[in-house]
Amino acid sequence: MSKKSILITGCSSGIGENAAHALREHGWRVFASCRQQQDCDRLRDEGFDSPLIDYTDQNTIHTGFTDVLDATHGTLDALFNNGAYGLFGAVEDLPTQGLRDIFETNVFGWHELTRLAVPVMRTQQRGHIIQCSSVLGFAYCPWRGAYSATKHALRAMTDTLRIELRDTGIKVVLIEPGPITTKFRVNSIPVSQHWFDWENSPNKEKYEAGLLKRLYEGRGKKDPFELPPSEVSRKIIHALETTNPKTRYKITGATYLAALLRWSLPTKILDNIVVHIQ
Repeated sequence: MSKKSILITGCSSGIGENAAHALREHGWRVFASCRQQQDCDRLRDEGFDSPLIDYTDQNTIHTGFTDVLDATHGTLDALFNNGAYGLFGAVEDLPTQGLRDIFETNVFGWHELTRLAVPVMRTQQRGHIIQCSSVLGFAYCPWRGAYSATKHALRAMTDTLRIELRDTGIKVVLIEPGPITTKFRVNSIPVSQHWFDWENSPNKEKYEAGLLKRLYEGRGKKDPFELPPSEVSRKIIHALETTNPKTRYKITGATYLAALLRWSLPTKILDNIVVHIQ
């Protein structure tokens, strides 16, 4: 029998890279895609199939997916949408174009790739679509409005997709990590610097007191409840290989705590708690 195949996006580091290695160890044929050619080349040197897929470039989404189908003779067992980036700053300081750009990567590109995968899986009458969301897909806190908006949108779209595909044999799963040890925060710094001018913001003192220290001085420091990306991979493997996967997989104590507070406390009380998060 041929190996089961999975396409994973955002495999240059962090959750995607760890998932690629973990699933290969479990016998899957992994297509570990990245948005930059040098990362694809590195993964190919490690023995992976690594198509170039940049969520902001429709051409690479289509050509990358075609490369996968050519290699598998037209089949695909699973898609793990993972590639995304963060953008820090107050909603009022964020130019609307910055919001458009993050939605292009974190939502619209995922939608485009998912729409390519669904017909293949419909024909097979089986498949898994796994979406990497976040604790900020159902919770909220200061300075993360743009990223949280994309993950709230993704959660709504994924829940709807799951219902619409329930009679097709395609299983749709949402992964909801909390703090995971990755380069996510470091990678968000140049993006955030590009899109908002904190020095001329009415929030300047708040940025200096909290957010900037977290971004620049907090690099390399672990958050409370932080777990390694292998914990995400473990849940992905369960979702793929169990007969009846959960619709959502929460990861880290922070995610479970946020869910408990979100659904048990009045909004004004919750506001008084999250306002202190940096």
